[in-house]
Amino acid sequence: MQPGRGVAALVGDTQVALFRLADGSVYALGNIDPFTGAAVVSRGIVGDRGGEPTVASPLYKQVFALRDGRCLAGADEGDAVSLPAFVVRVMGDALQVGLR
Repeated sequence: MQPGRGVAALVGDTQVALFRLADGSVYALGNIDPFTGAAVVSRGIVGDRGGEPTVASPLYKQVFALRDGRCLAGADEGDAVSLPAFVVRVMGDALQVGLR
């Protein structure tokens, strides 16, 4: 996985967006944008807000925290909306994603 970019994976029957950051940390979120229903989160723009690692949806640019999937958009844009966040573990060259 290229740092700063996302990739999509199918884990069981769940679409997951995986992200590796420049520091080597890896995050896994649901790949379905809750605002559009499109499977696009893995193609989002990786960044941060005040040290919080984030991804912005490529469609309407809502920003989600990579740690827990919270939407960091304003209250009128989905304050109560979030993406599912999954536990991810690096095992050599493989990633293990724990679905809840």
